[in-house]
Amino acid sequence: MRSSSASTPPERGTSRPGSPGSERRKSRTSASFRGLRSVWKPGVLRSDLPASLVVFLVAVPLCVGIAVASGVPPELGLVTGIVGGLVVGPMPGSSLQVSGPAAGLTVLVYEAVRTYGLPVLGALVLAAGLLQLAMGALRLGRWFRAVSVAVVQGMLAGIGLVLVAGQLYALADAEAPGAGLANIGGLPTLAGDVFGDPAVRTAAAVGVGTLLVVAVWPRLRAAARLVPGPLAAVLLATVVVAVFDLPVARIEVQGLGGAVQPPGSDELARLTELGALGTVLAFALIASAESLFSAAAVDRMHDGPPTRYDRELMAQGAGNTVCGLLGALPMTAVIVRSSANLRAGARTKLSRVLHGVWLLAFVVLLPQVLGLVPVAALAGVLVHAGWRLLPVREFGRMCRDRAQWGEALVLLVTGVAVVLTNLFEGVLIGLVLAVVKSAWDTSQVHLEVAGRERDDGPLRVRVLGYATFLRLPRLLDQLAQLPPERPVELDLSGLRHMDLACRTALEEWAERRAATARAEPEAAVR
Repeated sequence: MRSSSASTPPERGTSRPGSPGSERRKSRTSASFRGLRSVWKPGVLRSDLPASLVVFLVAVPLCVGIAVASGVPPELGLVTGIVGGLVVGPMPGSSLQVSGPAAGLTVLVYEAVRTYGLPVLGALVLAAGLLQLAMGALRLGRWFRAVSVAVVQGMLAGIGLVLVAGQLYALADAEAPGAGLANIGGLPTLAGDVFGDPAVRTAAAVGVGTLLVVAVWPRLRAAARLVPGPLAAVLLATVVVAVFDLPVARIEVQGLGGAVQPPGSDELARLTELGALGTVLAFALIASAESLFSAAAVDRMHDGPPTRYDRELMAQGAGNTVCGLLGALPMTAVIVRSSANLRAGARTKLSRVLHGVWLLAFVVLLPQVLGLVPVAALAGVLVHAGWRLLPVREFGRMCRDRAQWGEALVLLVTGVAVVLTNLFEGVLIGLVLAVVKSAWDTSQVHLEVAGRERDDGPLRVRVLGYATFLRLPRLLDQLAQLPPERPVELDLSGLRHMDLACRTALEEWAERRAATARAEPEAAVR
């Protein structure tokens, strides 16, 4: 009999007090509260508060410049930065990387706005954010680490070239002839306008001056510690244009209320179009890859807790969902702002949350300041950002190492494909080439021939390695070089893998060899 004093089993999904599950939850809860309390320690405030100001000063010109380059109101870039701080900032994943609009998505956003219109941008970003949330829930974040680095570098190279080519026109207050290859082809005409038109020459001087300040500023170490280079360059250009009253284009300010356009039912209905679905997929995959690659880079720069990739992917998805509801730009984790955050001494998530607070205060209290900034100055900042996307050192290192020539080819083809087609198709071409290269590298097969030293008797041929269709021509050439008058015993037991094409070809070779035998089959497959 059972005793009536036996305790009732706990309900499903609950833990009995004192059980291991209960203790683990208590531990996690207490750790979370300890983490929240530690944010307000004086030492943390002394490090994170100034770090947040540094990130804010870096983010302002980049958020505005990326928005202008994407063909949207500048306020939308700041809205994405605010969401990156206030929404993504407190979420789990990576503790120290900072999110906001990224130069890597500028080309894709510009094409989306030009194709579907600004009101549909929010619907595209919203769908991309929901897709990121789904990928994070399915624990797909870690798989982004398996993407070929050469493809990513080629993608960034193509984006950098397209971004630089497009912003050179904005740097001279000129109208770009198109996108991608058309902009590159129109550069000689732009150079002629610079030398022939005084207005174009003035704007180009402002833009080139800004570019030079951004490039040289890090060498002025004392000044660089106080003011970030992009902000210093834009401020200097704004002051020069205002003092000398130069005839250059300035940013057009609509105000936050006029810029934010939440998507309606008509805009959401456009998501059923095949082209829109491709854009959503490109937004989600590229934003996720850039964010998680940035997280891997940030993890190498500090000794704190490593990134939890699935949670970081969900945090980015939540941020893009909010950005989509507000009609703003898509976001990613950005290595420039993240590295600035680390260099400034940030220790917790508080720095990136506060940077969102400062951006919100700037948009609410000082929006008219944006109207003083020359477009050419922001173009100069983005030309520098686009140039930094080009993996010049990495490509040179690959070219010097014969073993990495295949990686260099993948990088080069991906970059050229992005320029010639578009971002999505270029990355797909790069991925296909990377898969083919990997298959080629892994399908190593060779023959071991025993019995050559004798003049008679059978040759024992053992096939070793991975026999795939990629190596089939070489394998058949080696078999064709065997003496036709000698019997052959073909041993396939040393193969680790053999696809159907190789098996069929080897069986046909054995049958032909046996058919030429005079007395008995000279080829046997075992």
